[in-house]
Amino acid sequence: MNQEPGDRANPQYPLVISYMTLRRALGGLGVGFPVVLALGAFLLSGTGIQDSLSDYYHTVMRDVFVGVLFAMALFLYAYQGYERRDDLAGDLACVFAMGVALFPTTPAAGGDSADWVGQVHIVCATLLFATLAYFSLFLFTRTSAGLQPTARKRQRNHIYRVCGVTIIACVALIGLYYTGLADRAPGLQAWDPVFWLESVAVVAFGVSWLVKGEAILADA
Repeated sequence: MNQEPGDRANPQYPLVISYMTLRRALGGLGVGFPVVLALGAFLLSGTGIQDSLSDYYHTVMRDVFVGVLFAMALFLYAYQGYERRDDLAGDLACVFAMGVALFPTTPAAGGDSADWVGQVHIVCATLLFATLAYFSLFLFTRTSAGLQPTARKRQRNHIYRVCGVTIIACVALIGLYYTGLADRAPGLQAWDPVFWLESVAVVAFGVSWLVKGEAILADA
């Protein structure tokens, strides 16, 4: 087993098995989320790539979008760590994920009445990504006190850090795009940059949790 806080020495310990399953489930949801939304919308209604993942709320994939976010929220809430900061990060991520689902992004044709809902959506989405990056950069990379990380643990830590930095970089680029880059380079919109940046961030989150669940680079 890996030498990370919250894990047990006995691989048959039921709590370890349940936590590994929980981590893998979260990872799978993250990796599959963009693919399911885009492919489902195209197959069911011929809808092309949307401006962002959140815009799929306004397509035939609305129920899937909300359902996956609520599943993520439930798993994050159930992820009770062994320290208060683990619990707090999971609880906050749960709240933010529910906020993204319950306060949809403002549609392109939305009026002033929808603006405040869209603003809440943006805040929740930004905080959700920030919390997920915190998991990867600061929680997953820890090693139990008094133990030296194994070679596999060091490899996993490298992936955690890459995933965390990727999430932050994607969010920063999205912010840059919305705060002026879109106006200065209008041709970018045709490439749906926000959709792809959000997809990369969500996949990075999923990979990080798959590694944490030892679906990838498990200890011998």
